[in-house]
Amino acid sequence: MRLEQSHRTERFGAVRIHELQRVIQLDSGDATGTVSDGVVSHDAIRAVEREMVIVIPCMNETRRVIEGVLSGIPHDCLVVLVSNSARHPVDRYEIEAQTVEQFCRSAERSAITVHQRDPGLAAAFKAAGMPELIDDDGLVRAGKGEAMLVGMAVAALTGRRYLGYIDADNYVPGAVHEYVKVYAAGLHLAANPYAMVRISWHSKPKLRDGRLFFSRRGRSSEITNAFLNRLVAEYSGFGTEVIATGNAGEHALSLELGLRMRLAGGFAVEPFEYVELFEQFGGVLESAHPEVMASSVPVLQIETRNPHFHDNKGEEHVQGMRMQALNVLYHSPVALPAVRSAILEFMIAQGALAPGEEPPRERIYPPVGSLAMDLFRDALAAEATTFRQLGASALVERPCLNGGPPLGG
Repeated sequence: MRLEQSHRTERFGAVRIHELQRVIQLDSGDATGTVSDGVVSHDAIRAVEREMVIVIPCMNETRRVIEGVLSGIPHDCLVVLVSNSARHPVDRYEIEAQTVEQFCRSAERSAITVHQRDPGLAAAFKAAGMPELIDDDGLVRAGKGEAMLVGMAVAALTGRRYLGYIDADNYVPGAVHEYVKVYAAGLHLAANPYAMVRISWHSKPKLRDGRLFFSRRGRSSEITNAFLNRLVAEYSGFGTEVIATGNAGEHALSLELGLRMRLAGGFAVEPFEYVELFEQFGGVLESAHPEVMASSVPVLQIETRNPHFHDNKGEEHVQGMRMQALNVLYHSPVALPAVRSAILEFMIAQGALAPGEEPPRERIYPPVGSLAMDLFRDALAAEATTFRQLGASALVERPCLNGGPPLGG
């Protein structure tokens, strides 16, 4: 793979945000080059994929769409499907689990599935020390951020080094395949134990007047990006548009980084990752991780070639995503008064707030690295009836914290 060179980065303390890079070639053949050339060999990509877990948050997607997503994930990656699908009157999770099982049998590979609302999963998180994730019904809270947290916790049990997220509603297997290749290429080029790669899709096609229109920007993303860039600019004193992936559902990171980060609930999860990086490693607040501050945190943003086809969930869904992103930014201790005032003005203009009101707070969960992973693994295996390992066992016997090798390994 060949990526466009990144000539500019924006610094926010130890966080290095690279300007958007394009995929120049999906396959660069036998070309060789340095990191600065943006060329990543097949072998280098495969080496990262062998250490990568791909988490698929899923909610009531069709069997055919799930099959397509699975088929696009490179063979050496481990698949973890976290479902919040309906179980009555038809058990949609059972259909999903059977789909994954049949895929694994045909493709000769391994995967893990679990239902987000499994009482045994909630018991595992409670036993491991994260009661904040449990709702009044004694179950893991519903929400995308919560599903991603579950996926990260399961990934931490595998002993692998990298974690990528792919939304289950992607209609194009080739796009899924490209995303994961980009994850691997970006993590290789970052050459840093605390790295993140965020996808900016090439276009999102929509039907207009009987023909396809290839929109370049999402309705929620441009708002989120604008306010995140405003936050950076308030500190630097210079306007910027460097952040192009505030709502990136498709993104990957090293577990060394991920296990140190808090996650937000619901659709606030992706923009809050930027906010969390700024809070933890931006140099404004004291960091609990001097080793990360010394190393820096590169954030690579990469524009892919494949168009992004997925289900249109409506204007209400888009508005909810937009407001949740602004909620976490507004309440962040690194948000300066000018940013907060601009957010309030926007939300009032949108009718989301009445004058004098403040945005609601989103749920923020402790880092997955704070879990007692041995207790989590044992309770998960013993009590979660929907937890299934398909193919060869993927979990290490004694998981460790902070993404390193298994304890005793």
